[in-house]
Amino acid sequence: MRLCLRWLLALASLCSLSPRARGEPPAPDLLRELHWRAIGPLRGGRTKAVAGVPQRRGVFYLGAVNGGVFRTDDFGRTWTPIFDDQPTGSIGAIAVAPSDPDVVYVGSGEGLHRPDLSTGDGFYRSLDAGAHWQHLGLRGAQQISQIAVDPHDASRLFVAALGHPYGPSDERGIFRSLDGGEHFERVLHQGPDAGGADVAIDPSNPAIVYASLWEAREGPWENGEFRGPGSGFFKSQDGGSTWKRLGKGLPTFEAEGLSRIAFALAPSLPSRLFAAVTAKKNGGLYRSDDAGESWHKASADERGTDREDLGEVRVHPTNPDIVFTNSEVVWKSIDSGKTFTALRGAPGGDDYLHVWINPADPEVMIIGSDQGAIITVNGGRTFSSWFNQNTGQMFHVTADNSFPYRVCGGQQDSGSACVSSRGPEGQITARDWHPAWFEEYGYAAPDPLDPDIIYGGRISRGDRRTGQVQDISPEPIKGPDYRIIRTQPVVFSPLDPHLLYFASNRVYSTRDGGDHWTILSGDLTRKEWAAPANVGKYRGSEEAKATRRGVVYALAPSPVAKGVLWAGTDDGLIHLTRDGGAHWTDVTPPQLSAWAKVSVIEASHTEAETAYAAINTLRLDDLNPHLLRTRDGGKSWVEITQGLPGGAPTNVVREDPVQKGLLFAGSELAVHFSLDDGDHWQPLRLNMPATSIRDLIVKNDDLVVATHGRGFFILDDITPLRQWQDKVLAADAHLFAPQVALRVRWNTNTDTPPPPDEPAGENPPEGALINYHLRAASNEPVVIEILDDQGKLVRRYSSADKLEPLRDEGNVPRYWIRPAQRVSAAPGLHRLVWDLHYPAPAAAEFGYPIAAVKGNTPREPRGPWAVPGKYQVRLIAAGTTYQQPLEVRLDPRLKTPVADLALQLEVSSQVVAAMAEVQAALLELRELRAKEGKSPHSSPDFAQRLAALDAPAEEPPRRRGPKPEALTLPAMSARLTQVLGLLQESDVAPRPPLAAAAEASLREATSLVERWRALRAEASAPAK
Repeated sequence: MRLCLRWLLALASLCSLSPRARGEPPAPDLLRELHWRAIGPLRGGRTKAVAGVPQRRGVFYLGAVNGGVFRTDDFGRTWTPIFDDQPTGSIGAIAVAPSDPDVVYVGSGEGLHRPDLSTGDGFYRSLDAGAHWQHLGLRGAQQISQIAVDPHDASRLFVAALGHPYGPSDERGIFRSLDGGEHFERVLHQGPDAGGADVAIDPSNPAIVYASLWEAREGPWENGEFRGPGSGFFKSQDGGSTWKRLGKGLPTFEAEGLSRIAFALAPSLPSRLFAAVTAKKNGGLYRSDDAGESWHKASADERGTDREDLGEVRVHPTNPDIVFTNSEVVWKSIDSGKTFTALRGAPGGDDYLHVWINPADPEVMIIGSDQGAIITVNGGRTFSSWFNQNTGQMFHVTADNSFPYRVCGGQQDSGSACVSSRGPEGQITARDWHPAWFEEYGYAAPDPLDPDIIYGGRISRGDRRTGQVQDISPEPIKGPDYRIIRTQPVVFSPLDPHLLYFASNRVYSTRDGGDHWTILSGDLTRKEWAAPANVGKYRGSEEAKATRRGVVYALAPSPVAKGVLWAGTDDGLIHLTRDGGAHWTDVTPPQLSAWAKVSVIEASHTEAETAYAAINTLRLDDLNPHLLRTRDGGKSWVEITQGLPGGAPTNVVREDPVQKGLLFAGSELAVHFSLDDGDHWQPLRLNMPATSIRDLIVKNDDLVVATHGRGFFILDDITPLRQWQDKVLAADAHLFAPQVALRVRWNTNTDTPPPPDEPAGENPPEGALINYHLRAASNEPVVIEILDDQGKLVRRYSSADKLEPLRDEGNVPRYWIRPAQRVSAAPGLHRLVWDLHYPAPAAAEFGYPIAAVKGNTPREPRGPWAVPGKYQVRLIAAGTTYQQPLEVRLDPRLKTPVADLALQLEVSSQVVAAMAEVQAALLELRELRAKEGKSPHSSPDFAQRLAALDAPAEEPPRRRGPKPEALTLPAMSARLTQVLGLLQESDVAPRPPLAAAAEASLREATSLVERWRALRAEASAPAK
């Protein structure tokens, strides 16, 4: 109660709600029971940082560039996220202290220059192998590319800070710490434009430290880049206090356009160094045999060093002639770099970023690539899988109209993917997602009329049934006036399922699947522009020349007005057409400067003149959020960012199609929501790790998100946010109107299930989601009841329910109440799941529970399925009863008449009632047998008759039941359990043979109970 009041007072002092406000927004802690579930695809994404632990067999770490840190202790068979509670997910470097394997350092920020990068917030340390983390500084570096730890002193380390990718910055260069990162001293600095690229400590003499600086800047436009003379190679012989620039034999910036230098020492011969040098001319692999004083080109083969964003070199721990380099292939040389052979290439890799070699066992290696991390224990002959890492970088998200719906999008350097929102095996396995057959970048657009047809990329059409894919771009042979970048919008009209839009620097439409295109606009990008301020000293370069190079980056057809279409460009313009493209109006907000990227435009679902725009200004070296709203067709725009934290540019804004004024936004770190049309925002990160939210959609009642580092997420059932009003917080209790519940069997796998350590996504809760809010903790039990359309009680849950512990006997759980079926009496928003079943039959104690074990997790015993139809949900709390209607519908894939399901329930209910009678009789019988010696009727004959009625069943009723002549109370309990299981195993009426078997079993159960009652009467009669 006090917590709620404190929050309300604080909110009242900070917020003045707009006229459109629907009520006080819930505080973040009140939403704690809402849950994001990761659905995959379970395949690795871009992973720059990898490290192993020589002292601990099988232990490795990976750092995804926007997915956080993961750990494995079984050589990559399974990976566990260990960084998800931290405020950043962008990882550029990991180092395990050689002298103390519990000390792990992490540098955030991708640590490279490339078009689609992410920034971090500094340096982290763990003293317990990743169980807990502490932020230690270098927050302004934005990108940390390398960490070197003294092999003898875990507290002495050097950090290469690359700095801001899109602007000059002071916190860049090489930093030293002597106290484990508690304090840092910048020891090598060449001004605000040259950052630290690499750093290494001589293992034979830790006073000798090597480093490379890299003067590089990304341009505000796609693939823009600037390079300068600050790049170079440096050496310190006094522990990093002073440095000397070394470059004899290496390319220079002035003569050859020197760029990045990545290097490595030979551990067994530290005077030998190798360097992967990228330059406009004369780049390649260089070697020094005099500790960096002079260099010579080691190889004429430049394939292993031709990628500036990939080039890296590593040397074998015991053989200085064996060297590895990274590019689209991991190359290996056994002759000091003269010749190379491929160690690891496609499939699965293509862009390799980092190699770690176990110094104690060089056959063991871990490699990071655009497809995650893979481990070899045999020198590269075989590798572990990357299909077990949820680190995919998705660009956008859409959902098709199949059931269950599939979530689709492009994944960075891995192709596209469509993932089922639910899996039939109780989880989302590798069987539930597939490539979508278009290139890896950008949008996916499933055909609204045929979910097996998918459009995507730049632009292709694929057919899921055949696997055939066809390029359907408006200009298959690209002309000079046709510009595209990696992400181009592909969007269906919400008003016309036949109308598909696509954009390059112009906007196109097609009504025949791309066979013919109509040009709807001219070039909508900027003709002229001044280089943004963050370009700085490179403004006069050829690369910064103001040529027309933008593209249309966002399209938003109106859901309410035919012909209304919004278009936004990556160079900072917004246009609007109201007549399907015949005429366009420039409605660019005055605050948009050149190269403020219009990431997403959202057309209102209720008003044709209202739209929202998410503006990403990362490329302008501005990490603040920018969201805009217009209510007059773009004549005026207002910024709507109150409540959004700084340091996280915004990528997407969407309006809920059901509730006006309910908005969702995604930034580089988290999801947020607004109840008042964007005037105020609240965080909705919940259990999601910090990662880049690139796109989100509302699908039915679910919020679906594409992250650029952790795949797709779904937040099930946002109806409480749609219904949030002042009265929710003001009332002692509130019961939200539940969404329509579907009677669907989500765990139908009757075969051997996948192993429990097989990676899988999470299924939604099975059943009806019942949401309620309590203003304060309740001293009385809180009760939730489900009633049928006749007012008859179907199910009852109470916060006073006794929760029995899970007991396993032969892998069959005998008691288990899932957390989702617990009623909470604590303050806040709560979610209960009614599994759409009647109570479990009591006979499960003595028989075998229905569907006790399926899939990878045990299942609690369940009663009969509820029939589709109308129900009521009743909440009893705070001395008041609240009621809401609930509709249950059948799996839309099934056509079973409701009458058949009603018959199924009727027969099943009779069996459940018989099971209860048999159990009661059995309990009484056993109580009598326990007192048998004290009974006046004690006799061998009477005891034998009691024992005969209590004989155990012959076997578990899995394939056949006990023989009729052997029926006893335990055997009958087992038989009825079997009959109930058969009645409930499918959504159909009982077949005649089963109905007959059920009827016979009920008669026999009645006969057995009557036999017991006769014995009981005999036992209670006066002794003769």
